[in-house]
Amino acid sequence: MHILVVNDDGPPSQISSPYVHSLVHELREAGHTVSICLPHKQVSWIGKAYWVGKTITPSYFRPGPLHTDEGTVHTRPRNDGGEEWILVDGTPASCAQIGIHHYFKEKGPIDLVVSGPNYGRNSTALFALSSGTIGGAMEAAVCGKRAIAMSYAFFSRNHDPIVIKSASKMAVKIVGYLAKNWDAGVELYTVNIPLLEGIDKSETKVLYTNMLDNKWSTGSCFEEVDADEDETPDEAEARLREGHEPETPPKVDRPYGHKKFKWAPDFNDVYGSVERAPPGNDGWAVQQGHVSITPLKANFMHSQEELIGKEVQLDTNTSTSSSRALEVRGSAPSSSPPLYALVEYDDDPVYVQPKIISALQKYIPDVKIISTPDDLPKSGAYNFLDWSTYEKLRFEYILDNPRTSLCCSYIIRKALIRKHHLSHTIAHHVSKHPDSILKRTFPMTFDFELDYAEYLDEALMDAWELRESLDANESLPEEERKFWILKPGMSDRGQGIRLFSTYQDLEEIFQEFDPDSDDEEEEEDESQQPDGVSTTAGRTANREENPKTSVITSHLRHFIAQPYLHPPLLIKEFPHKFHIRTYVLAAHALQVYVFNDMLALFSSTPYAPPSSAPEALSTHLTNTCYQTSSPSSITTAKDPIVKLFSNLPLPKETLDNILSQIHETVKELFTAAAIGQRIHFQAIPNAFEVFGIDFVVKEDATVWLLEVNAYPDFGQTGDELRGVVEGVMGGIVREVVKPFFVGVKETGDAIQEGEMGKGVTGRLKKVLDVELGGF
Repeated sequence: MHILVVNDDGPPSQISSPYVHSLVHELREAGHTVSICLPHKQVSWIGKAYWVGKTITPSYFRPGPLHTDEGTVHTRPRNDGGEEWILVDGTPASCAQIGIHHYFKEKGPIDLVVSGPNYGRNSTALFALSSGTIGGAMEAAVCGKRAIAMSYAFFSRNHDPIVIKSASKMAVKIVGYLAKNWDAGVELYTVNIPLLEGIDKSETKVLYTNMLDNKWSTGSCFEEVDADEDETPDEAEARLREGHEPETPPKVDRPYGHKKFKWAPDFNDVYGSVERAPPGNDGWAVQQGHVSITPLKANFMHSQEELIGKEVQLDTNTSTSSSRALEVRGSAPSSSPPLYALVEYDDDPVYVQPKIISALQKYIPDVKIISTPDDLPKSGAYNFLDWSTYEKLRFEYILDNPRTSLCCSYIIRKALIRKHHLSHTIAHHVSKHPDSILKRTFPMTFDFELDYAEYLDEALMDAWELRESLDANESLPEEERKFWILKPGMSDRGQGIRLFSTYQDLEEIFQEFDPDSDDEEEEEDESQQPDGVSTTAGRTANREENPKTSVITSHLRHFIAQPYLHPPLLIKEFPHKFHIRTYVLAAHALQVYVFNDMLALFSSTPYAPPSSAPEALSTHLTNTCYQTSSPSSITTAKDPIVKLFSNLPLPKETLDNILSQIHETVKELFTAAAIGQRIHFQAIPNAFEVFGIDFVVKEDATVWLLEVNAYPDFGQTGDELRGVVEGVMGGIVREVVKPFFVGVKETGDAIQEGEMGKGVTGRLKKVLDVELGGF
């Protein structure tokens, strides 16, 4: 990560800032890129303040050895590439603003701001509300950056380098963990690490805490002094750090005369409030020698109350910079709020919904299944799972309750499920990553927009390679032509798919989609057909009779054209074309799993090259909705058209090779969408979704991605392979739903690289685990 470090104690100093150099060093040792912007001197107790009207002037600090004050300050930046920190004559909030927006652009965007480590604790409200360390983190948060305020709570003013290093190692672990596991709704964390020997060891408790809401109770924080007495703020700060109480000034009776006041708070108010408060707050944790993590909003409000009281377990054998170095040790499942699951899948005939309910009841016995939102409690705390069709999902509630609600779909994912968006997603990714597997597993794709058939020539102006191929085909016999496949960008179930090899073929296809008619009433009827289905399709004599595959051009508008993938891999015993349906689970933001029990979906008629039968779509289209068999019989016939892919009579090496290509393609595909197309694919932490991704395999065993389907048709498995769907639902509950609500993950069957299903259903292979910021 690129981490910006700010603080309120200034550059390294044994008097006022003895910890910052150690933290910077350990962050870099862990592999992070670190940039530093600090106040040019100690400015504690200033909160999130600005010096309005002041022109801030930077200087440039070149640090010396660790745990020394041997650094030099310069008025101009160095040009030899050596290490240099930015110092500004401003506040911690100013450092955050200037560091985020005005420096370090050459290192890339700031991923995280760490403010500190503060010289001393920042526990309880009395310290936190005035803390410049927390103020710097809060400023970063209101600039849209994730931020951590880090404080080292000392019990001795002996700055032992070994103890400081131990605290910094613990700080780096916590930074790595929080960055990897940032809870939705948290804008900043304030962390207090006791300066104790061995604090980074595994036996140290790391707790989520609340912030003790305490008050000044013994009187004013200021002492009245003689008007002639003069102590500088720096001297006052040094005296307080050393623990010296101010001398009692002589009693002066000047009710309205000239007065001066010296800042002299009674910190017994802080320590006494901790003693009187029940356990669990940040002050208590530090007092017990535990590390305290307090999640906050950028308005000092506590965030994620359900985390409070949970212990964080350190894993000292795990790299802190890239993987989970900490785990939350949660409360017992019985202490969790009740889970209500609203299941409204609405599949017809009913096939999936009972399997969802069965999986929930199997792995979360206490789940309360409801059929309407009216069954939710009217008051009290509860968890909510919304497993409904996309149109019925309560997205507003899901977004407002990120820690207690989970739903079965992302809101925006058209970067994958719309064919023209999919082509843009992959093209953008491949242009930046030319070695990506997507370059060889996704066909060349031309997309164009067309409202009416007469504008076809204009629509293809940019697709000159396609036009060139079509023109070349004109002079070739059909068996030597390169065939293309046309797909509407926003259709499914085989609707509107056609084969063509010449411009005239393509023109006739669109003329078929938009037939001329003088019957205004008939046109009005057509416009009312659901999903853009044309009632004229049945009158088209030169195509197979299947109205489901016809469209009205202006209803869909977006189209893509791809080379027809020929010859496909065929099974000797059943030489029908097939494609592979792969169920893929995307969870949170973002992990991606592939279910290794995949389906092979066959056409109902033997395969023939497109040149011999370009209009026999049932030969080329393998969608089960296009075949003549019913879902209940497609796997029970003598030669079923839906089979378990792992049971195909192919060499094990071929099966493993195909599986490996699918794993890598899915990984790159979701990377391309999640990172390169964040406007059109927006993963959120409290959602998951199952996609049905289709692949076709060519004769040379190369895998080619066809399309990505949201809410895939699970019914196509039929009764014979219902175990596949049951395995998918069980895998979702085990891997996502139960850990989200209960905090316990079931141990399922392990998947090894290259291992096939062998009849065991529901096994997942994690292919992607990335951290998407912004939550």
